Amino acid sequence: MKTSKRLKEAKAKIEADKVYSLPEAINLIKETSKVKFDASVEVHVNLGIDPKKSDQLVRDSVILPHGTGKTVRVAAFVPTDQIKEAKDAGADIAGDNELVEEIKKTGKCDFDVAVTTPIFMKSLAVVARILGQKGLMPNPKTGTIGDDLKKMIGELKKGKVSYKNDDTANVHLTIGKVSFENTALEENFQAFFEALKKNKPSSAKGTYIKSLTLASSMGPGIKVNLK
Repeated sequence: MKTSKRLKEAKAKIEADKVYSLPEAINLIKETSKVKFDASVEVHVNLGIDPKKSDQLVRDSVILPHGTGKTVRVAAFVPTDQIKEAKDAGADIAGDNELVEEIKKTGKCDFDVAVTTPIFMKSLAVVARILGQKGLMPNPKTGTIGDDLKKMIGELKKGKVSYKNDDTANVHLTIGKVSFENTALEENFQAFFEALKKNKPSSAKGTYIKSLTLASSMGPGIKVNLK
């Protein structure tokens, strides 16, 4: 695959074998992002886990103090008498079985995250495959199933994001935009990093966080010092 001139110029500013401090990495992210849009800043972490073992999977959520820079569309699947409560809490879409049937019929999900109540969870069984394939199925580990709609939806609107490892034992998460202040990106990174460290599976042996890279959308990866 041919490397673009823009990417070659960006890579030239980064020493391939050097591991940078977090402030240095963020400065380089801003210097090397040459796209014409406000690029996302992404963290890519390689973990010392066995993704084939269910007791070593890493999945959780964290509130980024400065959000991701993206407006999150929240859908609430609730009993009829709680639709107004969900909308008042900030849900962009709120509905009962009619909403479930609509998704079952069209397969369309015009939202970024879904929440539901424990009592309504069984009603989502008919669209579990559709939501699951899109990574939208509510899950207690990500704090998207609960009775406190105001708290759940409020946290998501404030910058609560979910993360989980993929099949290659890597975790990927967007922690903001290139336009963010450096301190905001650092604080978002630290919130995620601390949450990830606390999430080490007890059965995982050896080094838990093997490597960590920062990158902007379509930008080169920058290795970050873990200490």
